[in-house]
Amino acid sequence: MLSCKNLTVRVPNADEPILRNANVSFEPRAMNAVIGPSGCGKTTLVKAMMKIIPSEGDSFFMGETLESSADLVGKVGFAPQFTCVHPMLTVREALQSALDIAVSGADKGQRLGEILKIVGLSEHADKLVGSLSGGQLRRMGLAVELANDPAAMVCDEVTSGLDPLSENAILDLLRSLSRERGKTFVCIIHNLAKLDYFDKIAVVFAGECVFQGTLGELKEYFEIDSALSLYDRLNDFDIAHWREKWLARSAEKDAASPAEKTPGESAPAPLENGARFERPPAVSQFFTLLARRYKLFFRDTTYLLLTLGITFGFPLVVVIFAIGGLPEIESLALERNLGALDELKQNLQMQISAANTSTIVTGLILFQVVLLSLIGANNSAREIAGERNLYEKERLIGLSPAAYALSKIVFTSSLAFFQGVWMCVFVKFVCVFPGSVFVQSFDLAMVCVTMTAVCLAFSAVFSSADKANLVSIYLVGFQLPLSGVVLALPEALKWVCRPFISTYWGWAGYMSSMRDTRIYDAYIQTKPDWDFMPSPELAAAVLCAQFAVAVFVVFRGCRARRWD
Repeated sequence: MLSCKNLTVRVPNADEPILRNANVSFEPRAMNAVIGPSGCGKTTLVKAMMKIIPSEGDSFFMGETLESSADLVGKVGFAPQFTCVHPMLTVREALQSALDIAVSGADKGQRLGEILKIVGLSEHADKLVGSLSGGQLRRMGLAVELANDPAAMVCDEVTSGLDPLSENAILDLLRSLSRERGKTFVCIIHNLAKLDYFDKIAVVFAGECVFQGTLGELKEYFEIDSALSLYDRLNDFDIAHWREKWLARSAEKDAASPAEKTPGESAPAPLENGARFERPPAVSQFFTLLARRYKLFFRDTTYLLLTLGITFGFPLVVVIFAIGGLPEIESLALERNLGALDELKQNLQMQISAANTSTIVTGLILFQVVLLSLIGANNSAREIAGERNLYEKERLIGLSPAAYALSKIVFTSSLAFFQGVWMCVFVKFVCVFPGSVFVQSFDLAMVCVTMTAVCLAFSAVFSSADKANLVSIYLVGFQLPLSGVVLALPEALKWVCRPFISTYWGWAGYMSSMRDTRIYDAYIQTKPDWDFMPSPELAAAVLCAQFAVAVFVVFRGCRARRWD
């Protein structure tokens, strides 16, 4: 059913492949085991067969060559060792989400109840996934895979770490699904005492498949009385010995059964070769993911309080720094009259006072912009990388990368837009900054939205949440010096750096919105080397362009496959 021919997996900077010339064919409607010492390549084998990781050689399902893991959507499920489900969802919500992503139709409610009954989680349907025991989590993982009702399922160490009773319960469940519903199971397993559950066993040693057959044939082949002695027996000889022995055994079998074909050429077994359910359109998946993300946002109390704290706390910090200069700001916030600029140029005392006030205003605007950049990094640096395995897992049940990427962009951007508008309105109300509230709100909101999108792009490109977060923090840290507002940049670098610095365009757009006020005049008088100041429209256009580039990177990053 699921098979491979000369499958080899290489990793960068390694002389030898971690999987070499594997030829394996798993039995349909049966329990298949993959065993071997730790680190021998068991998980690598099944992931390569499913095209989850890059490999050389060929993989087949029902005799048809696989080009990518997308060819297996709805046909083969993959249950990883650690259940990839949001812990803040209930069992019912998690399974409903999987059904909404994978299945299109009106009978999903009935199907949900059937799956919960099959895996024995009906009485736990309203519990949070994070509160389940180890055995229940394994059942949850199987429930998610059953959403598509695939013909075959690959289970990566789903019994590891369980007590004997829970381990038996999981294996009994798999065997009953195989016997009663005709499911094919391929299970990576460590407990050699449980091999009597399986109809066919593949042994992997030192990156090569060195045996495949029944439990009885395994004992005879390795000349052992008990399967528990297998690993000791494997270590009695090097891989060259076992390779040659298996090649000789395979040649004998081919000679005895000349009509038998290689795994890739075998005729399809009489099983369903297509997905049983129609997949929902990407638009439907997008709304499912967006609703789920908002639900998780409001349910995760710690993250919600942190977000509320910086959303409403940072504007307060800006106002606290502004309190001492509020009277001066208010006096300069008036629109200029015809003689105001001349008076400012002639009156030294007024120049000094205006210069101090303009410095306060400039600093407060820049302070807002930098804080919004930091908020943007907090919004999205871990958004995708932090759940990458879950996302890759959901792609195997039919999730569209475009739907996923768009849901993340819409969620984080909506949050960032509100944070930017609130920062502007609150500080403007208290500090009485002049200028259009609509122009300034859009300007600051776009700074936060753009930085959020840029950091979301990092999260989509990096497989590690820590790396994405670190790069995002460095980016925020470089915003202030590279903006050239506080520290003068060399002329050669000024317009090389500024197109990529969101804080500069946010600050410049805000300042330009006060062009017809004495604050702006005072700022100009303090800048003998005054240069070009972009208009609010130009600043907004540049920020929108940066946002568009970041969105493109997010979509590209989500299309790439990045399994840990």
